[in-house]
Parts: sequence; C-alpha cells; structure tokens
Amino acid sequence: MGDIRLVVQGDDLGMCRAVNEGIERAATDGILTQSSVMAPTPWFGEGAAMAKRIGLPVGLHVTFTCEWEYLRWGPLTGGSTLRAADGTQHRSVAAAKESIDPADAITEALAQADRAKAAGLGLTYVDPHMGVSIVDGYEAVCEREGLRFIYADEGVSPHHDWASIIILSIGPMQDRSAWFADQLEQIGPGTHFVMAHPGVPGPELQALTDREAPDSVWAEAFRKRDLEALCAPEVRAVVDRRRIDLVAVKDL
Repeated sequence: MGDIRLVVQGDDLGMCRAVNEGIERAATDGILTQSSVMAPTPWFGEGAAMAKRIGLPVGLHVTFTCEWEYLRWGPLTGGSTLRAADGTQHRSVAAAKESIDPADAITEALAQADRAKAAGLGLTYVDPHMGVSIVDGYEAVCEREGLRFIYADEGVSPHHDWASIIILSIGPMQDRSAWFADQLEQIGPGTHFVMAHPGVPGPELQALTDREAPDSVWAEAFRKRDLEALCAPEVRAVVDRRRIDLVAVKDL
C-alpha cells in the first residue's frame, strides 16, 4: 500500500432500491470501497446479492432504529424492548437507548449477523445505524465474529483507528464534489475514513418521509449529493494525482 490510504464507505445497503443502486454506482463508477448492510430492512436481499455480484466488501450496520415516517421495518427477533408502540423499531437513538434491554440488543445484533452470513456475505467490520445506542449489541458481534467496530471514539471495543474521518454527508449542499476534492487534497500519510450515504434520486427516496420533516434532507438531498461527489471526475483526479490507495477494511 501507499503512504495515503482511503476507506470509502457507503451506509444503509438494503434500506431501499434507490440506496442499493446508489451504492452500486458509487462502487463501479466512483471511489466507494465498502458498504454497511442492514439485515432487517426490506431490500436487504437485493443489496446482498448486488454486493456479492460486484465483489463489494461489507460490514454489519447493526440496526436498532428506523427513522423514516413512511418506510418502516421491525427487528428480526422477538424482544419486546426492541419495538416501539407500532411494533417497528424505535425512531431515534435516544429512544433506543432509553428503551432497549441489553440482552434483547445482543440477541438482535447476533441475529442480524446471522442473516447477513446466511445470504453469503463475509462481514469485515461492525458499525451502527444512526449512531451508537446499545454498546453490548455491537460488542457481542465483534467478539463472536472476530471483527472491529468502525469508530474509535464511541466506547465500543475493539475498534479501528483512523488518521482522519471525513463525513461526506454533512458537507456543503452546494459544490459538495469540490469540497470533497479539497478534503482529499489536505489529507496526509495514514489510513483515512470516509462515511457516505449515496442514493439515486427520485420518487422512492422522496417518499421515505414527510417533506417537511426535520430529517427529510437525509431521504434524497444528501444521498444525491453524496453519489455525485463519489463519482465526480475532480475527486478521481485528486485520488489519481496524489496516488491515494483506495482500500477497504478487509485490506488493512
């Protein structure tokens, strides 16, 4: 490997068709190197099949929450504390922290890993959907599968350490591609991590939640910009000129 290494991750594989397609495009036409798969979600089967078809490395996006108003999913296991009043997963990390029993979290997280492996996926890391809620669940998967958690500063062990972390999804809405290219111009030697949420814009993403909802920008707007940035010629030009090695966690 070279002196500058970049892990470029696309989150939420399996959430919906538009996200699966966006992740595939970002991997085949852009610089995406791995993806985090959500085992309880409606389009998990297609996402898993796509990852295997194109040889995309994946990690387990342990999922204790479902944030959308209209797209809802439930846990794989029967623990009552995993469910909100409507029977689906909790809508926020705060609600999950307040409600979920650690024993239920461990059972659910391991079941999610089992579903991913049953689909033929080789898991290479563990990370959280929306944010860290029940640490016991993540650590149980890491211990059983011999994996590391993706973030060093979230109180989960064992974990990966990065020279820097670039969260592409919270970059500027305007000129995100140029902003991303500038970020890559500034990184130095070491292994750096990029978190992104690519998705193909259109009616499916627009229908995930109410357009007036505070999180509506995470439905289509952020995902569209992330996909553009990951596939942008100016971003690829920086990667090539600086001889940045595009790697996945499995390569480290």
